[in-house]
Amino acid sequence: MLNRFFSERDKQNLNWFWNSYIRSRAKWLLLVFFLIIFQGFVYQQFLVLTESGLRVIFANGTFRELIWVCLAILIIFSVRAFTSFVIPTISAKLSTSALFELRHDLTQHILRLPQSYFDKKSSGDLILRLVNQVQELSTFVGQTTVKAMRDTATVVIVSGYLVYKNILLFSIALVVIPLIALLMIAVVRRVRKIQALAETAIGKFIANIDEMKTGMRTTKMTAQEEAEAQRISGSANLIRAYTYKLMRTHALTPPVIDLSSAFVYMLVVGGGGYMALSDQFDMDGASIIAFLIGLVIVFDPARNVAQFFTQLQSSLILLESVHSIFDVEAEQLNSGPSYNDNSKPVAIKLENVNFNYTSNSATLKNITMDFEPGTKNAIVGSTGSGKTTILSLIGRLYELGSGTIKFNGDDISKLSISSVRDQITIVSQDIVIFDQSLEDNIRYADPLATREMIIEAAKKAKIDKLLLERKESPVGPNGSQLSGGQKQRIALARAFLKPASILLLDEATSALDSVTEASVARSLNKLGENTTTIVVAHKLSSIEDADTIFVLDDGNLVEFGTHSELLKKKKHYAAMVNAQNKKSQ
Repeated sequence: MLNRFFSERDKQNLNWFWNSYIRSRAKWLLLVFFLIIFQGFVYQQFLVLTESGLRVIFANGTFRELIWVCLAILIIFSVRAFTSFVIPTISAKLSTSALFELRHDLTQHILRLPQSYFDKKSSGDLILRLVNQVQELSTFVGQTTVKAMRDTATVVIVSGYLVYKNILLFSIALVVIPLIALLMIAVVRRVRKIQALAETAIGKFIANIDEMKTGMRTTKMTAQEEAEAQRISGSANLIRAYTYKLMRTHALTPPVIDLSSAFVYMLVVGGGGYMALSDQFDMDGASIIAFLIGLVIVFDPARNVAQFFTQLQSSLILLESVHSIFDVEAEQLNSGPSYNDNSKPVAIKLENVNFNYTSNSATLKNITMDFEPGTKNAIVGSTGSGKTTILSLIGRLYELGSGTIKFNGDDISKLSISSVRDQITIVSQDIVIFDQSLEDNIRYADPLATREMIIEAAKKAKIDKLLLERKESPVGPNGSQLSGGQKQRIALARAFLKPASILLLDEATSALDSVTEASVARSLNKLGENTTTIVVAHKLSSIEDADTIFVLDDGNLVEFGTHSELLKKKKHYAAMVNAQNKKSQ
């Protein structure tokens, strides 16, 4: 029976969650458990006192005895009320702290996942897991599970008392157990299937919202609000459909249990009445009434426990979704020897490098490049030719298909990732901007930097005036209050704040006007002193002074040389220069 509710993977997930986040809090759980058991005995004592009170009434007892019975009931339920406050308070503290640790560990793990993982996952999927699913697990652990434990304790203790009072009468009540069990098995299977589909739909909806926010400027400029609304509405409608199916499936449980309860009550009233009327059984009217009250007390929690198992299946889907992230192998940032060559600048060599993002097509094909130490190098080519991919491979964002990349003769695949990336400063076209002040955004490159260091870096990036004007004002989500050029200057300021032996510039000045670009270029030349610089650029006029220009075409290195040498060859590079010159005329 247990295997019908829990798969082997479910057991693994539960074991992982228990050992990682709950076990260390076992002593508090034990306290909660004892309080829950105590609450169950309150109901049992209530039945004892109720039966005693009924006998006082039916057997012409004294008014004094009745008052004592009533006071006893008031006292035990007052104590239960107190424990009803203490139990959820403790369990909420336990669940929120445990889930905080889970969210922290998830964040730490996600930040160390390889870039290939993020290439396949949407931001909506990560938001769903880090926010929604972890929060739902917290509610399930801290509230739903504790209530189920309380209801289970009530069912077991009160049922035990009813067995003690009359095992034959209680046995009559058990005839519906097989029916309920069959119902639960059917519901569990359906809930798991629908919950998985619902989570996928929610993830897609969140991703669509993120895309809507990111592309809002384009949506408004092209008057596509209605089309965007229909797109979002379509994914929202999918959530509605699955949520309705899930709620309808959950709704199957209560009516079946209610009908079963009615059937049981009928049998107990009939059977109990016969026992009370017959001289063969030690049952009177007070006993029958107390027994019926006991069944009422049992069946309501029993219904909640049955519903808990359907809710549990939904939570097991969430737990699997969260735990599966930890199954993705994280980058071992400090695995392997560190790069300890302190000679600056660094010679970079790519030898017979092959790389594929997918198995269907080759992105880089047998690339060999030499970047001499202290030189400025450029990589040019059409969109999709592999320019940015080379920078990603130098930063070990991906592992090579074959070939080697070396820093001063050391194969970087054999070095620790962190020591390789410590040699690199990158200014990319994909700029991370936080909704904080300009100063905080620049400090991102070096959290220990002083204000003086930040202002100096801002001056070199020509953004110091804006920094002083805005002061502590946030720049908006994703830097929405900044222009593209201002964002790029923040990225440049970060590079100036924390220079390294290798400088990678991926369209670093593409959003700057010509006057600012010329000024920043002078600063970049200063930053590039005693540094091996690699520039990826579409604007060919910005790399005419490069020591070596490498030209890529469809993942192949087709030619390389200086600007003048390549013009003389009158091949790919010369054609690109001529095409840009015609556009600028």
